[in-house]
Amino acid sequence: MKSKYLKRKELRQTETLVYLSHDKVGSEPFTTSEIIAKCAEVEHHTITRLLRKHKPDFEEFGVYGFEIHKPSGGSVGGRPHMIYHLNEPQATLLLTYLKNTEPVREFKKNLVRQFFLMRAELQKRAIRRAELKPIRRELTDVIREKTDSPWAYKNFTDLAYRAAIGKTAAQLRKEREASATAVAADYMHADELLAVAKAQNQIAVLLEMGMDYQQVKMMMLARRVVGKIA
Repeated sequence: MKSKYLKRKELRQTETLVYLSHDKVGSEPFTTSEIIAKCAEVEHHTITRLLRKHKPDFEEFGVYGFEIHKPSGGSVGGRPHMIYHLNEPQATLLLTYLKNTEPVREFKKNLVRQFFLMRAELQKRAIRRAELKPIRRELTDVIREKTDSPWAYKNFTDLAYRAAIGKTAAQLRKEREASATAVAADYMHADELLAVAKAQNQIAVLLEMGMDYQQVKMMMLARRVVGKIA
């Protein structure tokens, strides 16, 4: 029979410990005081007390954000409490102020892994984003050459998104809580950007072959159905 500690350890390795304030290229990964308290098995007020006590130390690595959590509707008693957002250096520093217990050591390892994976994903996104630019310029040139519709670029861009990730730019922005004027590609994950690049390449080829929008649309969405885009 597995020990209670081993069960907790396995659970924590699957928990999300690192987040982005906006799921966007260029965002800074962070964890929270609440996550640290839970996984290190320390009272949350102990963590927030350390953050207040050593505030100048933490702010050497950036100003930490926070969110106010109010008691859930209908609950009796309780006051709003503050949850701090900590970047990687701030979280690492905070952990040095805690006793080096077994839960704290295990949490340190899991947190390091997740910060590393998040940085790697953001780097991949930045690379894919850069790779997408010349492909988009090529598609724009082909569209300009093959059609004079003022809506052609938007229509073909949305078609590439639908074929690659199953949603338009507007739908993606809404899903990821981006503004209506935000660049949708900035909110895509690395694998999504790769799929969009492939779709835009394919659209450019089909346009060069002399197909119109409806023909290209039929071909691209049919390919998505049989899984040939992503």
